[in-house]
Amino acid sequence: MKNTAYLKSYVKNHPDNKMAWYLLGKEYESAGQEGKAQYCYNQAGSVYEAFEATKIPADLWQEYQDKLHQESRRKEERKGLVRKIGIVLVFLLLLNLSSAYAPGQFATDLPVEDDSATVAEDLGLVVKNPSQDREAMWPEGERNWGIGSPFEGQGTEFTASAYQSNIDNPYKSLEDLYGDKLKTSASKVVVLGMKQKAEWLIWSKEMPVVYELDKSPQDGVMKVQSYDPKACQCTPPDATKLQKEGKAWIERQETLAVLSTAIHTYKEQKGSWPESLDQLVQPFPDNWLAGSNPLMRHEFKRVLALQQHAGSTPQQEEGQHPSASEERLSSNPGGEPLYFKEPLRIVIDKEAHLLAVASGNIMLRSYKVGLGGDKTPDGTFKVSDKVINPNGKDDGDFGSRGMQLSDTNYAIHGTNEPDSIGKDESLGCIRMLKKDVEELFDLIPRGAKVEIGKGILPQLESVPKERFVLKRSQDQTNPHRTYHWLL
Repeated sequence: MKNTAYLKSYVKNHPDNKMAWYLLGKEYESAGQEGKAQYCYNQAGSVYEAFEATKIPADLWQEYQDKLHQESRRKEERKGLVRKIGIVLVFLLLLNLSSAYAPGQFATDLPVEDDSATVAEDLGLVVKNPSQDREAMWPEGERNWGIGSPFEGQGTEFTASAYQSNIDNPYKSLEDLYGDKLKTSASKVVVLGMKQKAEWLIWSKEMPVVYELDKSPQDGVMKVQSYDPKACQCTPPDATKLQKEGKAWIERQETLAVLSTAIHTYKEQKGSWPESLDQLVQPFPDNWLAGSNPLMRHEFKRVLALQQHAGSTPQQEEGQHPSASEERLSSNPGGEPLYFKEPLRIVIDKEAHLLAVASGNIMLRSYKVGLGGDKTPDGTFKVSDKVINPNGKDDGDFGSRGMQLSDTNYAIHGTNEPDSIGKDESLGCIRMLKKDVEELFDLIPRGAKVEIGKGILPQLESVPKERFVLKRSQDQTNPHRTYHWLL
């Protein structure tokens, strides 16, 4: 493929010819222009998938390219006839290669550079990139969360597992991932490492890439690539790209956990399933969710279907979590597998003065809080009200957010006495700093469980620099009531 100019010309005149797009992509790739190549492969669609899934003899490439070239010359003489010949040639070639088509092979290994405008400019075309339609779905300023991109699980899938690089066998958790237990369509699984404190696994946005499992070798032997220099006693490959993709996966999984929990608590209290996301994003007091984002809108039906399926099967015991097991990595048709299998809940340790957001034994957040000592009750509650500005203003005694516990006079709320955080100065309520309580308000749906006890959390604060935030569209104030929570 030495004549990029005529391939450009051909694509310009035949923008619907996927084979031509694929050949132009190969030309760009050989020239080191990987971003442009990626764009062309996206336009090539299934042709890319079919050709990359098998080995095609070089003479076949040359033969087809020669035919394209000949067809381009003949077009000047007999436009109508040449067009028919081109369609027949492409159809026959694709028909012969149909058995080589392998779903799930995508151009995910190339650096993602947005060269689509440059390619279109080179070709003199205004070619619609599939992502343009996706971006148009979201209001200005909102990101699309990767919605509409090929499902990562068909190429590379992410998960997280307990990991310690200073132990004798850091790959012990691999035992849960090998062989028949690895029920996923992904050819590769990238594992992010979670620290462990007692029985708790610590989830964070900074979890490092610790190893990658490659199931694609033809000999059927799974390959393991460590990214921990202490474990492999080597200089591992650069994990920058995987780390960035892993952070995006973490953010998606947090959103899916919040959505899944809201669907669960709605069903638990209403006795029926929500029919749409709008039913969860209502004004007070029906604000099961504090807001929404594009991923929630896109994934609602799928997450609902998964919840309904889980509701028809036996539930696992409270507190159990599948870790890096077969259940976690099982493929969910039509979307990315949900990592968190249990609803989000709040856990409060009166001795440690900590409030955690958890799913099973995985701790997603841990905030320092102010309490009332023995005045703060032990026990299990539920978030019965979620209120913005419970005092009618964001700097009142209860701060900018309040979450009432089971219709009692106890609540989790903000405070205008930030120095009381970490102390026993309240009359029984749980006080939080403004940024912390506002993130908690968005993370925890109405109806979520709240557990209060002693000695149940490790001494660990885990708060991300970038907070979880939902876009609010509904009124969540309650001006008709004066709250008398126990400050």
